[in-house]
Amino acid sequence: MLSTSAHTDTFARDNLPPAESWPELLLDGFKYPAHLNAGVELTDIMVKKGFGDHTALIGNGRRRTYKELTDWTNRLANVLVDNLGVRPGNRVLIRSANNPAMVACWLAATKVGAIVVNTMPMLRAGELSKYVDKAQISYALCDTRLMEEMETCAKGNPTLKRVMGFDGTSNHDAELDRLALEKSVCYEAVKTMSDDVALLGFTSGSTGDPKATMHFHRDLLIIADGYASEVLGVTPDDIFVGSPPLAFTFGLGGLAIFPLRFGAAATLLEVASPPHMIEIIEKYRATICFTSPTAYRAMLRAMDEGADLSSLRAAVSAGETLPAPVYNEWIAKTGKPMLDGIGATEMLHIFISNRLDDHTPSSTGKTVTGYQAKIVDPDGAELSRGTPGRLAIKGPTGCRYLGGQRQEEYVQNGWNISGDTFIQDDDGYFHFLARNDDMIVSSGYNIAGPEVEAALLAHTSVAECAVIGAPDIERGFIVEAHIVLSKGFGDTKELVKVLQDHVKSMIAPYKYPRSIVFASTLPKTATGKIQRFMLKPGGNDTIKDRKIPVI
Repeated sequence: MLSTSAHTDTFARDNLPPAESWPELLLDGFKYPAHLNAGVELTDIMVKKGFGDHTALIGNGRRRTYKELTDWTNRLANVLVDNLGVRPGNRVLIRSANNPAMVACWLAATKVGAIVVNTMPMLRAGELSKYVDKAQISYALCDTRLMEEMETCAKGNPTLKRVMGFDGTSNHDAELDRLALEKSVCYEAVKTMSDDVALLGFTSGSTGDPKATMHFHRDLLIIADGYASEVLGVTPDDIFVGSPPLAFTFGLGGLAIFPLRFGAAATLLEVASPPHMIEIIEKYRATICFTSPTAYRAMLRAMDEGADLSSLRAAVSAGETLPAPVYNEWIAKTGKPMLDGIGATEMLHIFISNRLDDHTPSSTGKTVTGYQAKIVDPDGAELSRGTPGRLAIKGPTGCRYLGGQRQEEYVQNGWNISGDTFIQDDDGYFHFLARNDDMIVSSGYNIAGPEVEAALLAHTSVAECAVIGAPDIERGFIVEAHIVLSKGFGDTKELVKVLQDHVKSMIAPYKYPRSIVFASTLPKTATGKIQRFMLKPGGNDTIKDRKIPVI
């Protein structure tokens, strides 16, 4: 039973999916007061706990303490209410790269009881318009350096009442900043309920109509009090760094919620390439890193050239499966584990993970405290250990699609069905095989692309790779590997034969790539996740790489 909402704009409550279509929520161990505002918990409350002088955010050449962040967000909150007229329950879109100003705007909007939609800077007007239309967004806060697409979006969307610019640099020289400087540092935050919607997370990786996931104020704290506390053991001495955009729930958790919940510091990079992350790690002695296996592989190469990553105590890998060669090399060079895990926008963050003291290659680990998982067949029946099937999860967070759009596809019999093919071994560890739609069926054999990728990455000539199923008249599909070569290797037919024989020597021979495409780059998301669907026929007609004939 939901509490009486503090939202005067009832859009969110009106558009929650029917209660009977929700997953079962397991809230034991996660008790919060009825009135809960996540923005207050991460700022004002932290100051009251004695963290006022601790560094909260590092970015764009300066540090900001928890007291400074609290005052900043309270000034912004006063602007949102006094000058923009934002009411509790209104949707507020934020458009920015990863920087302290974006975090401040998100926290301020949360304090006033708004529902935030964080967006990536690379989105164009047409894409932004889809978000505005679906979420009926009334207000937008936009880094002035990204204003052109936002203004184009606003011209064609009557629901978007006002767009206000903020300065994403350290200059505070934009309309929102100037108004904030005249406001009080005191603000009485809206007493939102713990089950009021605080965030709409639009799903990434979809090639169709975007879906919005609805997350409560309590959900934002649950992922910190669960995963970040249990798995990462975050302390006030930690310094976070990473590449995922704050617009993604993986990034918002790892680079904002987790550090702020425990009095730690977050370093924020607008361009989070491996060289930039290495620079930040060395300069600030960062201790926890969130990024993709592809980025970690580049960081390993940099270590060969003298990069010092010794301050990192936890390297979290997510977004795509962690190949065993990357895991093994990381441990060999650092003496510390790399934590593979799996999460979903629908679940808000990671729900299965390895631990610092319990980890193994090619394993995603075990469920995070509060979550349950099992492997099921298409009818929802649990499968025996070692049998591939669909991953089903339930816990304190779960899928709620805005308007119930396709809710029944993700939630079945009270369980969240993630869309991944897994097995669970006899010791209870979960092992990722493939996305359900990326399992390759060739001549009747089920072949998991990530397993072939791991084998290829173990060869010195392979810098990056992505494996897909390519249509074939005789076999239905064949395994096709798209490969970016390491420096010093040429894309020859002889190398194709070497790589195919290498794969045959490491895994079952029928899984070897019958087709190989040498590429200069692979398509990736902003978080570094390889977009395999772009490599499939029709995925991106502009990709023009030379294919070596099947051998």
